[in-house]
This record gives sequence, C-alpha cells and structure tokens, in this order.
Amino acid sequence: MMKRAFDLIFSGIGLIILSPVFLILAVAIKWESPGPVFYRGVRVGRHGEPFRIYKFRSMVSNAEKMGGSSTSENDARVTHVGRCIRRYKLDEYSQLINVFLGDMSLVGPRPQVQWAVDTYTPEQRKVLELRPGITDWASIKFHNEGEIIARSGIADADEAYMQLIHPEKMRLQLEYHDRHNIWIDLKIIAATIGKLFARGA
Repeated sequence: MMKRAFDLIFSGIGLIILSPVFLILAVAIKWESPGPVFYRGVRVGRHGEPFRIYKFRSMVSNAEKMGGSSTSENDARVTHVGRCIRRYKLDEYSQLINVFLGDMSLVGPRPQVQWAVDTYTPEQRKVLELRPGITDWASIKFHNEGEIIARSGIADADEAYMQLIHPEKMRLQLEYHDRHNIWIDLKIIAATIGKLFARGA
C-alpha cells in the first residue's frame, strides 16, 4: 500500500513537472517522422497480465514489422530524434503515465515482451509477482544495452540480448524480488538519477 501511494504521488508530480519537456519531445517526434508520438507496445505486467507501455517513439512507426524487439545502438530503425531520446533515456519518462495508471511502479523489474517471458523458468517467473518498474538494478547496470548488443558481433539483436544481458538481468531482478523495500527503492532511484547525469556529462 505504501509503495502504491509513493508511486501515485511522485508519478503525478513528475508528470506535472515534465509536461513542458513532454510537449517539446512530442513536437520533435512528429516533426521528424510520421506516426504517433508514443510507442505503445504490449508488455507483460504483474501476474502475467498484458498492458500497453507508454514510450516516446524513438524509431520509425512500423519498426516492429522491420525487426526484432531488441535494439542495438546502430539500429537503422532509430530516428535522429530517437537517438537523442535513447541517449538520455527520455523514452522512459513517459512511463510515468503507466505508473500513475497502476500498470507499473517507479522501481521494479523491467517489463518484458511475451516471447521473452515465455522463456522464464518457474523460479524466474517470481518477478511477475511484482509490478514492473521504470528502473531497477538491472536497468542501471545495463544502461548501455544498445552498445553491448552492437559490440557483440551477433547479427540477431534478440539473440544477443538473451545471451549477454538476460541472464544477469534475471539474477538482479530475482534478488530485488527477495529483498525489496522502500529504502532500496530510494537507493535505486538515486542511483538512476546519478547515472543519467553521468551519461549526459
């Protein structure tokens, strides 16, 4: 109950404060390429329930028909505005809408696409007991996920993700599942903000 109240209050404040930034991003996205402002792909949420995630669109509008769900740094589907959006994680801020609606939490295991969830072991499926989050320890460790995939030399981005990133992400998410509390959430939020400032420097 405390976690949900925390999410509701701070996502609401965040949406109000960031509304001018959201407006600028919306104009930039529409100016560069046709299509919606938001990418609203289906993700697997708490208890395995699907929901549509709000992310500022950083790729061409038909990107899902042109390739897999994982994205390398040099993916041709990413727009020029999208590269800036991805560099500063601006596409994640719009997920405050999902937090406000109750689909997500500020902190929690990152939501996955269905095909990835279908590979989970019974132990790994424990992460579905929690609301997915905007950030977690795995998001901080793999903040440069696109770079890792691009450097891997593996042509299939989804395959590279599953080999190089997924196992450690699951370990960190299961660790969070077993130990999470409000103080750990605050540490993760502080570490996320620090990583964003370091990346922008």
